[in-house]
Amino acid sequence: MSDNSAGVSTNENSGQLELHGDWSVTVPPDLHQVLSAIADDTTPLRVNVKNVTTWDPRLSAWLLGLARALQDKNREMELVDAPETQQQLLELATAVPLYRDATSEKVSLFSLAHLFDFMGRLGDSFLDSLAFLGAALKALLRSVLGKGALRRRELVDSLFQAGPQALGIVALTSVLVGMILAYLGAAQLQQFGAAIYVADLVAIGMMREMGALMTAVVMSGRTGAAYAAQLSTMQGNDEIDAITTLGIDPMEFLVAPRILALVLMMPLLVVFSDALGIIGGGLVAIGMGVTPLQYMSELERAVSLSHFMVGMGKAVVFGTLIAIACCREGISAGRNSEAVGRATTNAVVTSVVYLIIADASINILCQQLGI
Repeated sequence: MSDNSAGVSTNENSGQLELHGDWSVTVPPDLHQVLSAIADDTTPLRVNVKNVTTWDPRLSAWLLGLARALQDKNREMELVDAPETQQQLLELATAVPLYRDATSEKVSLFSLAHLFDFMGRLGDSFLDSLAFLGAALKALLRSVLGKGALRRRELVDSLFQAGPQALGIVALTSVLVGMILAYLGAAQLQQFGAAIYVADLVAIGMMREMGALMTAVVMSGRTGAAYAAQLSTMQGNDEIDAITTLGIDPMEFLVAPRILALVLMMPLLVVFSDALGIIGGGLVAIGMGVTPLQYMSELERAVSLSHFMVGMGKAVVFGTLIAIACCREGISAGRNSEAVGRATTNAVVTSVVYLIIADASINILCQQLGI
């Protein structure tokens, strides 16, 4: 090795490492070989850099690696005759221990902290939802009594958006769902020569469950998302602040007509969905040998007022949940374009979750009451 090449030697008398040479032109010595040559000890390792002719970032990196390796052995490192700037740089780099894989205890504490944080955010969201629900119910009550700031034109526009404009997608979905129910039932019932009971399956399935649920899912992705996008855009454009400045309650002016429109339109859309679903199931039943007269006669026997009322009750509940969830996400959104997309996404996800929970709860309640 030439006099100008970077190197490391061990001083037998003092027990310290001595670095020398130009660290900018040669490859630094292998750190593992140097560590293997150092005797295990608990005293700080002194590293003399007096004979280093040229400092280089590679030397700083090499010293940092040595310090980290000694830290793993619970041993400290001291620089001797080093420039003050280099000494400060090394102290700063080693001030915080290097991140390692967490132990099981740390993982448990980390997970527990995240669990508490999630529960706290969930609680805050629940309280915000309750506050919004109270404000929305108050606004609805004032609007129904004629004391609110609800405009007739706003209500008519919301009714048209939640009703006639949604007929196409609801019709397509309902016919296909009715056909799917019929195919699923007929595949099993034909084995027992009971294909006629496809009418019972389709009628009860559409009226009690699928008509209301599928219509609600469609409306949450269509009208509910539109509500969230409209209100969040108005929030970003400071229109809601302007309405508040004029002394108008945005809950009565913007939220109440949307909730009222969706609650009023959902039962009508569910009736429309039930009818088309039954028609779709009839097409499948007729294709499997059931005559239209037989299908209609079995429908008359299977349909009852209790099935119809369960579907209507779900329609009102689902419409209320969709409108409240989507309006809440929209009116509490941020003030930029990203917030509009986030509010729309959260509105659809939240409303669908609400629908599933409410549907399961109503079904359990109906089963317990024998309805």
